[in-house]
Amino acid sequence: MADNSNSVESKNAEGAGDLVQDESENKTETSNENEEEPGIIEIVDPDAEEINFNHSRIRKLENLSELKNVQRLYFRWNLIKKIENLESLTLLTELELYDNQITTIENLDSLVNLEMLDLAFNRITEIQGLNNLTKLKKLFLSSNKISKIENLENLQSLELLELGDNKIRANRLTKIENLEELINLEELYLSENGIEKIEGIEKNVKLTTIDLAYNRITEIENLSHLQDLTDLWLNNNNIAAWNNVDILHEHKKLDTLYLIDNPLASTADYRRKVKLALPQLVQLDATLLR
Repeated sequence: MADNSNSVESKNAEGAGDLVQDESENKTETSNENEEEPGIIEIVDPDAEEINFNHSRIRKLENLSELKNVQRLYFRWNLIKKIENLESLTLLTELELYDNQITTIENLDSLVNLEMLDLAFNRITEIQGLNNLTKLKKLFLSSNKISKIENLENLQSLELLELGDNKIRANRLTKIENLEELINLEELYLSENGIEKIEGIEKNVKLTTIDLAYNRITEIENLSHLQDLTDLWLNNNNIAAWNNVDILHEHKKLDTLYLIDNPLASTADYRRKVKLALPQLVQLDATLLR
C-alpha cells in the first residue's frame, strides 16, 4: 500500500504524539495548491484494483463508477470537501482521504467490505455514518475537530482507532467513552487531547497499545484487565505519584513505556527507579533499557 497513516504503528524514537505533529506539516503543501488549476479524475484502467490520486489537486470525487474491481483508493493531500459518488465501489477495502477539507462522514453505506478508512487531517466534527462498515479494522480520525467518541457500536471488527489531536480551541476530546462494543480493539491512539482520566476501556481486553500522550492525566488506573498490554504512552501528562509506576508491575508483557515530561520524571534517579519497579521493560521513553 502507498504511504498511509498506518504509519501510526511505527512512531519515531522521540516519543508518542510525534506522528500527529510531524504529518501536520503536509498542510502547507496542500494550501499552496489552492492557486493552481483543480485536478481531474481520469480513469486509465477501469479494471485496476488500486488507484492513487495523492497530491492531485482533486476537489470533487467523481467519474469513479467505471471502476469495477478497485479495492484500494487513495486521495491523500487533495482539496475534497465531500464524500460522495462511491456507491458503486462495493469491493473497496481501503479508502484514504487523509488531509482534505471534509466536514462530514457520509455516503459510505455501500462500502460494506471496507477494512481501512483514513480521514485524518480534515474538518470533521462528529463521528457518524459508519454503521454499515462492519468489516472495518482500522479507522484514522486524528487531527479533526471531534469532541466526543460516539457511534462506533457497529464496528466490532475494529482493531485500531486513531483519534489523536482533536481540538476546537478550548473544546476538545475530554473523555474516553462508548468503546464497549469494540471487543477486538488492539490499538487506541488518543494523544493530544484534553483527557483527564483513564476509563471506558473495561471491555477492550485485547488492547496491546494505548497512546494517551499530551493529555491531562494524573493517575494510571483501570488497566489491570489488559494482560496483553505491550506499549503504553503517557508522556506529557500530569502524573506525579510513584505508585502509578508500581501498579504496572502486573503487566508482564509491557515492554515500552513513555513517562517523560510528567512531574515524576523530573525526580532524581527517575530511570533507575522505573527500571527497578518494572524489570520487564525493554524501552523507557526514547531509550532502550537492555
